[in-house]
Amino acid sequence: MPQLHYAQIRYLSIVVLAWLTVFTLTRSLLLVSHLADANISISNLMGLYAIGMIYDLSFLLYATLPMALYLLLCPRAIWQQRWHKKFMASAMALSLFVMLFTAVAEWLFWDEFGVRFNFIAVDYLVYSEEVINNILESYPIYPLLALLAILAIGLTFILRRPLAAALDAPRMAPKQALYSLGVLLLLAGLSSAFVGQNSPRGIGGNAYQRELASNGPFQFFAAFRNNELDYQQFYSTLPESEVAGLLRSEVSEPNARFIGSDPLDIRREIDNPGQPKRLNVVLVTIESLSAKYLGSFGDNRGLTPNLDALRKQSLAFSNFYATGTRTDRGLEAITLSIPPTPGRSIVKRIGREAGYASLGQQFAAQGYDSAFLYGGRGYFDNMNAFFGGNGYRIVDQSSVAEADIAFKNAWGMSDEDLYKQALKIADADHAAGKPFFLQLMTTSNHRPYTYPEGRIDIPSGDGREGAVKYTDYAIGQLLAQVREKPWFKDTLFVFVADHTAGSAGKEDLPVANYHIPLFIYAPEHIEPREFTDVVSQIDLAPTLLGMLNIDYVSTFFGRNVLREDRTAGRALVGNYQHLGLFDGNNLAILSPRRGMRKHEDALGLSHESIIGTDDGLLRRDIAYYQGASYAFQKGLIAWRSGLLPDEKLGLR
Repeated sequence: MPQLHYAQIRYLSIVVLAWLTVFTLTRSLLLVSHLADANISISNLMGLYAIGMIYDLSFLLYATLPMALYLLLCPRAIWQQRWHKKFMASAMALSLFVMLFTAVAEWLFWDEFGVRFNFIAVDYLVYSEEVINNILESYPIYPLLALLAILAIGLTFILRRPLAAALDAPRMAPKQALYSLGVLLLLAGLSSAFVGQNSPRGIGGNAYQRELASNGPFQFFAAFRNNELDYQQFYSTLPESEVAGLLRSEVSEPNARFIGSDPLDIRREIDNPGQPKRLNVVLVTIESLSAKYLGSFGDNRGLTPNLDALRKQSLAFSNFYATGTRTDRGLEAITLSIPPTPGRSIVKRIGREAGYASLGQQFAAQGYDSAFLYGGRGYFDNMNAFFGGNGYRIVDQSSVAEADIAFKNAWGMSDEDLYKQALKIADADHAAGKPFFLQLMTTSNHRPYTYPEGRIDIPSGDGREGAVKYTDYAIGQLLAQVREKPWFKDTLFVFVADHTAGSAGKEDLPVANYHIPLFIYAPEHIEPREFTDVVSQIDLAPTLLGMLNIDYVSTFFGRNVLREDRTAGRALVGNYQHLGLFDGNNLAILSPRRGMRKHEDALGLSHESIIGTDDGLLRRDIAYYQGASYAFQKGLIAWRSGLLPDEKLGLR
């Protein structure tokens, strides 16, 4: 075994110890920031740091391999050069800068999302233009980078003597160097086999503790490598015959007739009573609008006067829940009415994002102009490919003339500019005698929280509070303008959030943090009232088509919740790993490594217990997610035109 007095090992040890110090300090600072939420005792505090050290070392075994390769194979003639010592000192300074930068990035990511690096961080790397601009607009990034550089240089100066001693120490013989390199490669391979990507994150207990025990860079590369999880491999299953029965029971309605030959195919003819109502539909999906921000849901800051007034004039859903924690999840749920399958959303599964029986396809089959309008550039989150391949035409920032954009930031046009484009399309379709279905996605309620000056009494860029108030202001302006339009009386307006502003909590799936508003407004056609049943985001599409009396072939996993004969409400909630079913009281959770848990009184004390497949709520949970994963893999949610004659499609 190599001795620690060899130059290569001494230098590498300094680098590794520096990284471990930074990782430990980062973990400690994150812990202090959420000390109460983490609910730490002495015993699990020790376990947290012990597991964290395993993750840290596992990451470093891989991260330091390139440096180890250079150190062990560098020729003696180069090693002894004076310039080489300066080069190695510079390499140490650069390494320290990267360490500090990683720590700051982790802190900012934790502050935003309450978790270590995950799929979101990977997405941010992929969509670098928006993210870099967002960071530049949100933080004093250049002074911060300069400060980190100064700290890195200062620390290198402090370490100059141990560094010089390491570089002047005896070098290994070539055979010893090769032997050491082989040992490092073996240890890296063993760590990969021993430390799985889902451990300790896939077990029960306090979510903050598991996040703190993880290593941010390790989780980043694990998410980059594994952007999909195979349901059958990682999650609890039931026999397919049982799943088929349970799933069909969940989606069955008296006006539905199953037509799929595969028992797990929920494709069915929906025969809605009455003549189709060829009303226009404007569906506004609002960025990150948690229900808790609305005054009508208990906020006392006066941020949402327009939405609060709209709630009184609308069919308002007071117990409506998002399926996920990202925009792509919300769009997936609203557009495809499918539970959040593990891994990436269908929206972002490049090469497999198109050809589905979407809400846009259903409206297009009725002769509507189906359009997706996004305030930013639609390549972000793969939106253009998804919507363009599923029955919509695209209008995004790149298709709007600069002269028509009064304000924009890193994420796109202001909400006012987006609504202006929607009004143009609606006016043109109305003039052409064509009904329209416009599905909008806003961007203003997102960091850096900037918006046009002079609209509200909170300065632009001052934080989420101002962004929420501006979002509400823009909706008020939109409503004031559409009420003057000739097509207003024949239009259904839907206002819904894509997800909440923050989903992190003590539990893996804190149900209260998935609560979002849904208001459906059409004063000529809908009586204002409160709908208090539990409703999932996947229920929006079938409910909307039911309100319009449209007959169609459905692949939707949601229900028309407004039917008199509806069954009890439930909500599907998840993140990229954990998959939940909430029945209004209890929450069943499926986790990787076939974990099965239940939270009783999920909105209250939320007592967690380990359960088995004999639990009725868990069996329903499995049916939804196993069935949805099967349907996606087998193409059972594909759009198939010509299944019904025109008269059944409502084109009569």
